[in-house]
Amino acid sequence: MSESPPLASSRRPIHRRAIDVQVFGRDDGLFEVEAQLTDTKSRDIPLAGTTRKAGEPVHDMLLHLVVDRDLNIAAAGSKTRWMPYPGVCDQHGNAYEQLVGLNLLKGFRLGVKERLAGIKGCTHLTELCQVLPTAVIQAFAGLVLDTREGDHEAAQQPFQLDKCHALRTDGENVRTHYPRWYRTPTASS
Repeated sequence: MSESPPLASSRRPIHRRAIDVQVFGRDDGLFEVEAQLTDTKSRDIPLAGTTRKAGEPVHDMLLHLVVDRDLNIAAAGSKTRWMPYPGVCDQHGNAYEQLVGLNLLKGFRLGVKERLAGIKGCTHLTELCQVLPTAVIQAFAGLVLDTREGDHEAAQQPFQLDKCHALRTDGENVRTHYPRWYRTPTASS
């Protein structure tokens, strides 16, 4: 098993990026996704002709999506609350409405790049989009997506199989917890 490098006893915090994604069910059968990216510094920094105090956000940005059970984006928008260049950073208009029509499972990251990369959007909001597929899939696991272990009645293979090394269909975890879907390893596995 791989271990992380040893931590220095003399280290001190200088920067923190926090990403928070929450998913909410709605009475109409749709789901709302709220994603937030916040950057803070542990020291005062000069920024756009002023001083940003330690602990005050350099960035505090939100993405809001409405998605259906098939992970299609029905509505999208963004809000920038803290930014390095007030009155400029938040002037990308409704660029993130361009997420509407994309599917979080099928070509989402490429679609984001095509629609919002570079000067078409905000670097940080566009980067925040990259965590949305796996976050929403995690929210949908067992609720919308079938993830049941050992269900001999299931017509389809559980969603998460063959999506990571721990749940490869020719691996021990699948043999133990999903025996119906276990496949004998091949020479190329």
